[in-house]
Amino acid sequence: MGTAEHRYVLGSAEAELRRLDLQAAAIDLPTRQMLQAAGIGDGMRVLDLGTGPGHVAAILSELVGPAGEVVGLDLSADMLAVAARRTTDAGIANVRLEQGDVTVWRDERPFDAVVGRLVMFHMPDPGAVLRHHVAAIRPGGRMAMIDFDVGGARSEPPVDTVMQTRDWVIAAFRHVGTHPTIGTRLKLLLEAAGLAGVVSFGVQGYMAPDDPTGPALLAGIAGTLSPVILEAGIATEQQLGLDTLEGRLAEALREADAVFLPPTVVGAWGSVLG
Repeated sequence: MGTAEHRYVLGSAEAELRRLDLQAAAIDLPTRQMLQAAGIGDGMRVLDLGTGPGHVAAILSELVGPAGEVVGLDLSADMLAVAARRTTDAGIANVRLEQGDVTVWRDERPFDAVVGRLVMFHMPDPGAVLRHHVAAIRPGGRMAMIDFDVGGARSEPPVDTVMQTRDWVIAAFRHVGTHPTIGTRLKLLLEAAGLAGVVSFGVQGYMAPDDPTGPALLAGIAGTLSPVILEAGIATEQQLGLDTLEGRLAEALREADAVFLPPTVVGAWGSVLG
């Protein structure tokens, strides 16, 4: 993901790939529901912006079926190599992968739909990216964006360790110029890009106190962002305590009998007039 000038801040190391896989599994259901609600279906030609290791492209390949085509676009050759391997291993024949900058890349043929999950989050100018790709959608086609509102992440009742770690993550994302609460503004962005009939809603997950997924997700993103957190003075190495962070989060949730709410998954979609 990202652009030539503004690269995906989370990188493509093996640990980040594992975190992405865990994250993708956690938001697979709302992603499918939102793409279906957006009208992505059989026979469509769809562009997947910031395809990464190919999680969304694989979902789209099912939705469009053998008569459809999915083009997965990403700047990272490492991520595309993972996506290519997984696509081949799964026997998926209707996905084509392209390396390119999502801010300027353009295919020769128009698309029936353009989608993106967790990509506007990382764009310096999300509106410009959306406008660029609206121009590549046929009249009557669709655009659907799915992103996080990290501000929706919390525990109930509040647990200090959880809330502090979330705040560090939000501060680190903002420090490097990304948009951790952009899910709240997707509807406005799509309308400003010229989409009609824009619909938007969010899906909130709820994880039991003994569910290890929440601590793993929160500690994982804090670990990936730790260089930023430390260099920016957001927290000290001792405060962060990466070696024990996941365990401390899990223990604190259990002790408080607290439910963990991960970032809200927000979707927005609309149609191109013409």
